[in-house]
Amino acid sequence: MKISKKTVLGYKEIPVSYQLFQPEQATGQLAIMFPGRGYTVQGPLFHYSTGVFLNKGYDVLHVNYDYTTEESNAMELDEHIKQISIDVNTVMDQVLSTSTYENYTLIGKSIGTIALSSIIQRNEFADARVIWLTPLLHLDGVFDKMITSTQPGLCIIGDQDPCYMKERFDQLAMIENMTSVLLPGTEHSLNYADKPIESIDVLKKVISEISAFK
Repeated sequence: MKISKKTVLGYKEIPVSYQLFQPEQATGQLAIMFPGRGYTVQGPLFHYSTGVFLNKGYDVLHVNYDYTTEESNAMELDEHIKQISIDVNTVMDQVLSTSTYENYTLIGKSIGTIALSSIIQRNEFADARVIWLTPLLHLDGVFDKMITSTQPGLCIIGDQDPCYMKERFDQLAMIENMTSVLLPGTEHSLNYADKPIESIDVLKKVISEISAFK
């Protein structure tokens, strides 16, 4: 296993780090993971998804932006969306300038779905599979990209998530290329507030959905 850690200069020259895992047996496939603001790639959803894709022979790219800083927290929403877009596209430019892949799977959680919205129209990702975990359905920019995307999509969200909007979720569920999974009772972290054991079962279901998604 080859592991590369690098940094690019993103919005306002703020460093953005990323980590690329490359199994010895290359398959020409890349899974790209965009975490949430407080839910990093060390969180269980990304930890186990990484294992799933590495076991399938994928290269795996973790984009480790940090939006918990005072500077990011002080930004208005429009500027923060601009920051995310510039950051993730700069990382994509760097990584894809040195490596060529035939197949892509893109995974974003929470603000990571803003990142997905910022890159899915790139030519490289025209046929990518796109996984939207707890998408920010209240943001028109995210919802519009989800509803108009032609790529195969998987949307997973809980009905106790403050970002859940029944009307918009129902619209997504009607799209032929989108598989929509609603997890009743779960919150924004895709677990139950007061049921830790049952939350493990939810994690297992989510990872199974990700593994089976084609």
